[in-house]
Amino acid sequence: MAKIVVASNNRKKLLEVERFLGGICDRDENGEPFEIVSLADIGYTADIVEDGDTFEANALIKARTVAALGYIGVADDSGLCVDALNGDPGVYSARYAGGHDDVENNIKILKNLENIPWEDRTAHFVSVIACVFPDGTELIARGECPGRMLFDYRGNGGFGYDPLFLYEPMDKTFAEMNSEEKDAISHRANAMKRFAVIFGEELEKRKVK
Repeated sequence: MAKIVVASNNRKKLLEVERFLGGICDRDENGEPFEIVSLADIGYTADIVEDGDTFEANALIKARTVAALGYIGVADDSGLCVDALNGDPGVYSARYAGGHDDVENNIKILKNLENIPWEDRTAHFVSVIACVFPDGTELIARGECPGRMLFDYRGNGGFGYDPLFLYEPMDKTFAEMNSEEKDAISHRANAMKRFAVIFGEELEKRKVK
């Protein structure tokens, strides 16, 4: 059974990869079903240093680490880009306030935006999925979702900046959406859908060979 190693130990991410690949490309070029596993499942316990300056670079760092072990590596990097803050927090979204604390990150971004008027509070979430094969082939899929930063929190769901990020066509923050609504429009969903397509295309190419 061929393995796809997701460069994470977050089970939700594994299930997400399974869900989007299922029915499109759930078998390798030899017809063997894929087994989607985590870093822990292959005994990898070291920290992977994400020191890239773009989402693409960080996702590739993780996927390349897995590919070097002989597996198909899949990794993601995501974040929030606020136009009035010159694209910040960007790749530093998870540690914007210095640690990995959602509350502190939100406090900081509200503080930095306190004098920014509504019309200038545009932003977008970005998600990049990278896939690297053991032979060095690399695939990149990028998804975005446009929105606007609120002046205060709305909604009790989600995580990170979700309570402050308004998706205007639905007049809901990410924290007010259910999972089906978020899956339909989110940056991660857009990236995963694109990844499933290009991953399937790559497997078709390999069948020809």
